[in-house]
Amino acid sequence: MPNNNFSEESFFFLHIDSVCRTPAVTCPPDMSVIDAARLMHENNIAGLVVVEGETPTGILSVRDLRDNNIHRLAVVNEEQKLVGVINATDLLSMQTRSPLYLTQEMEAAESLDDLHEINGRILDMVTRAMSAGADTRSLVHLIAHFNDGFTQRIISLMESQEGIILPAKAAYLALGSEGRSEQTLRTDQDSAMVYANDISAQDLELCARFASSLVDALEFVGIPRCPGNTMASNPQWRHSLSEWQNLIEQWVSVPKGEHMVSFGMFQDFRTIHGDVSLEKTLHNFIHKTTQANMIFFPHVAKNIVRFPAPLGMFGRIKVDRKGKNRGKVDLKKAGIFAITEGASLLALENNLDEGTTWDKLEKLGQAGVLSKKCSETISEAFSQLVHFRLKRQLSDLAAGNTPSNAIDPQRLPEREQGQLREALRGVNRLMRIIRDRYHLDSISR
Repeated sequence: MPNNNFSEESFFFLHIDSVCRTPAVTCPPDMSVIDAARLMHENNIAGLVVVEGETPTGILSVRDLRDNNIHRLAVVNEEQKLVGVINATDLLSMQTRSPLYLTQEMEAAESLDDLHEINGRILDMVTRAMSAGADTRSLVHLIAHFNDGFTQRIISLMESQEGIILPAKAAYLALGSEGRSEQTLRTDQDSAMVYANDISAQDLELCARFASSLVDALEFVGIPRCPGNTMASNPQWRHSLSEWQNLIEQWVSVPKGEHMVSFGMFQDFRTIHGDVSLEKTLHNFIHKTTQANMIFFPHVAKNIVRFPAPLGMFGRIKVDRKGKNRGKVDLKKAGIFAITEGASLLALENNLDEGTTWDKLEKLGQAGVLSKKCSETISEAFSQLVHFRLKRQLSDLAAGNTPSNAIDPQRLPEREQGQLREALRGVNRLMRIIRDRYHLDSISR
């Protein structure tokens, strides 16, 4: 078993064999209790792994004689051979600064002030995790986990301390990157609300009050409002099921610019709190409506390919020539948007549209919509672009600045310039696929 060195900050992302330090002392299933006790005494341990051959079948410990709680786990390798034991002490020695510890603090928070303080430590935790070598997908998943956790804890506090609840037959929805569970630091709030058609006037007022209070509380703990007001507190993003269905049908059947923007914002939604059946009904309606209006897909595709990756002759990275990002590359405009929207488009057409962008690309590869190699290339490009974005945002926040999506390629080390260039090539590969699939060159002529 490897004897890896690691920092506390990387705890959440460690492989279990890095934490497992206790050697495994074993006994066969037919050993007597007296002999087992003697073996534990001789080795000064409190438990034995019961094995048949080299396969562990159970654990016998002193505590097992008193209760059934689990205090240690046997660790096996890919061949199911025993390699060691991990116990609570191994974990607790590193727990204090881990995401698991912050999760426990978040779930136990008794006020918005507590949550605000905890949120202030998320930045440090993510910075340390990135420094420890955590992969981008895990970091994004971690951020989404905490944003969901903050929302759920706020909802609980709203109910227990203010009596504010979301009525039955209503659902609070996350949209955009939060709906896909792939936020970076700090993603703005994007939300909506759906409720049953027969909801009462009193419950409608409760929905409005719930949305307004939640949006305010999320802003207080450190999750900014959407500058475009795409939030459930805005009546334009709070509708009955039939009203949402009418809007979706309008967006899809008349695919003009503003309709595609609205659909794009709403498309990746999921229920954070409330009646999940409403979400399922809406997803089914979207699939039915888009399949009945196939012309919608090339219109969306045409909008996506307006944002090719900024690569010039011989792989030269092109930067903005004017504006606030002069001399820089806007990572969202340069590729993150295109991959996110392109994957969502292909996934929607093939009824594979749940999960993160990574999930969608994997499903598209498995379904043969993309080749396995192409799926992996585009997924890696997406990971690399999001990594650069996270790194930039962490740097901005540490300096007390507003997080930015723009980086200066000339300031990157040569190796990272090469990584950025390859990522942008991956973006253009997806653009070519979309152009060919939806015959955009023919349509534009």
